[in-house]
Amino acid sequence: MLKKIIYSAVKGRMVVMIISLTLILFGFNTIKQAPLDVFPEFAPIKVEIQTEAPGLSTEETEHLISMPLEQALNGTPQLKTLRSKSVLGLSSVVLLFEEGTDLFQARQYVQERLGLVAGRLPVVAKPPVMMPPLSSLSRVLKVGVSSKTLSQMDISTLTMWTIRPRLMSIPGVANVAVWGQRDKQLQIVIDPDRLRASGITLQQVMLASSDAASIESGGFVDSPNQRIAVRYKNLTTKPEELANTVVDFKNGAPIRLGDIADIEIGEPPAIGDAVINHGDGLLLIVEKHPNANTIQVTKNVEAALAELKPAIKELEIDSTIFRPATFIERAIDNLQNALVLGALLVALILMVFLRNKRAALISICAIPLSLLSAVLVLTALNVGMNTMVIAGLVIALGEVVDDAIID
Repeated sequence: MLKKIIYSAVKGRMVVMIISLTLILFGFNTIKQAPLDVFPEFAPIKVEIQTEAPGLSTEETEHLISMPLEQALNGTPQLKTLRSKSVLGLSSVVLLFEEGTDLFQARQYVQERLGLVAGRLPVVAKPPVMMPPLSSLSRVLKVGVSSKTLSQMDISTLTMWTIRPRLMSIPGVANVAVWGQRDKQLQIVIDPDRLRASGITLQQVMLASSDAASIESGGFVDSPNQRIAVRYKNLTTKPEELANTVVDFKNGAPIRLGDIADIEIGEPPAIGDAVINHGDGLLLIVEKHPNANTIQVTKNVEAALAELKPAIKELEIDSTIFRPATFIERAIDNLQNALVLGALLVALILMVFLRNKRAALISICAIPLSLLSAVLVLTALNVGMNTMVIAGLVIALGEVVDDAIID
């Protein structure tokens, strides 16, 4: 049987050449398009829903938010496991689906059921949010942001309005989480004694501060040629502007926020923290979509950070804290080195012992063709390229070299 195959290959060498060239072209094209990751996708299809409810205790969050969501989502098609977690002011519901379930179809099922239950949640609860789909190893890069001249609030402002939107626009990026964020706020620190003496209630203070920060329409004025919109400009951005806001009138005299409270720029209570370069800073965690190419996403993120440097000169960016793409690049380099070394050893041994150039050439061609064939088979079986697959190919390369010499 083997002799017939060899005889047919020698007789139809042009056909074999065409098949080999086609295999090489398809193989290299497949390698370029194949998603590269550290490990294969091992987690089941997952959809997570988070609902914020400021002010609710853990028990209230569980009974008023988590349980109604569970009841509404239970029975979703192809659902395998449903679990929830409730903490102070936050509910998290996780749905795990059966193997082979289409991710986007599962998210559509969940979204339809969320629309039915959202109206039954407490008024204090924000609308349920479906988290973006993430891969099993979602984190592709950790970026440290720090500054020697800017405060933590200024760093947070630059990051949230300049860096994060740019990174979120990169194909393959699912989310950019920020640790150590300090948002800038206009804070109203009420003095109880002054509030009591003025006869003003907290409800009046809340209403006045809300009106001062709102943008509303003043209607319109019709002219013979056009309709002109009247804009009511009352957006307060400075402490002194907010302090001049009138809360009420007593005996014909206005009582302003500054009369009963201290207006200052501050930050909300810290939830997390980050230490970058031995000091305060922000940690950006870049997460990717399932099946996204880790190396390509990483390079695109690094290129975007390089483009932003002129606009964020006062910030120090460190993108080397955690970079999984380095593991993949080293694995690919090891495979390439093993491939070149194996081909050279085969050529050397065949030339020294057999002194046959044609046999050496055929054996050298067999090594890359075998690896390209393996890549095509793995791609057809929907197996992506990762460090485990590459390590297996390196090990298999020894058998390929052995067969190329002996056979």
